[in-house]
Amino acid sequence: MKPTLLILAAGIGSRYGGLKQVDGIGPGGEAILEYSVYDAIRAGFGKVVIVIRKDIEEAFREKVGRKFENQIQTEYAFQELDTALEFLDEKPYREKPWGTGHAILSAKEHLNTPFATVNADDFYGFDAFQTLAGFLSKECTPQRYGMVAFELGKTLSENGAVSRGVCSVNDDGFLTDVTERTKIERYPNGIHYSDADAQRHLLAENTPVSMNLWGLHHSLMIELEKQFQEFVMTNQGNPRAEFYIPSVLNNLLVANKIDLKVLHSPSKWYGVTYAEDKQTVQQALATMDYPKGLWK
Repeated sequence: MKPTLLILAAGIGSRYGGLKQVDGIGPGGEAILEYSVYDAIRAGFGKVVIVIRKDIEEAFREKVGRKFENQIQTEYAFQELDTALEFLDEKPYREKPWGTGHAILSAKEHLNTPFATVNADDFYGFDAFQTLAGFLSKECTPQRYGMVAFELGKTLSENGAVSRGVCSVNDDGFLTDVTERTKIERYPNGIHYSDADAQRHLLAENTPVSMNLWGLHHSLMIELEKQFQEFVMTNQGNPRAEFYIPSVLNNLLVANKIDLKVLHSPSKWYGVTYAEDKQTVQQALATMDYPKGLWK
């Protein structure tokens, strides 16, 4: 059975200043996620599931979804403030949903094969999808997951600091830990992140980092639901608490319930964390070997 591509597209994008999920970035006005779908089809994925908010469904399907809905089986899942909170009698106050782990849980009913997760506003490149498709089709099991790591120096923004999941990998090529590092920037003497005390620490150019490109088995949903309920019960009084998928996977690693193979992409990652990043990504996409319009 062919793997599924899960696109996380329900984010608000406060730093970007608009609905970047549908913003035209490519030379033919393509949204970044269209490139992910296009590359996934070429790599052998059989279905795409897109997690969005109900309030953007009409705009999303009109501007983006309709372009490829006849090219690959396409389904939509909705991440709302109260999604997967049926176990609570009273819903806690929230300004936004609960994070990437919650987004994946929102698509529970749509996932019945091994699947890849991607951020809607990140460009990963065909090589990454091809590598992950091979893993999902041949190696992924309830006990073995995967991820595609990128080199830190190829994931930075020229327009401000970024946060990255810094990966520790053992000699056998398996993930041992993901540590979230914030305020990462390039300085004249190298790449540094800043800690809570504003002290800077050097990171190597080729440090492997997670860009949320995971290869997961659909049986994860049982554990994901369990951990989410525990997280909500602990954090329901904190409207800013977020349930991140790397934390879920770290918990499984620590408990020796899974191992997680680290695959590597030599490609440069592109994203639009800041509005100013848009021009950089536009220029890069214009030079790549994709047909203008993608779906024509």
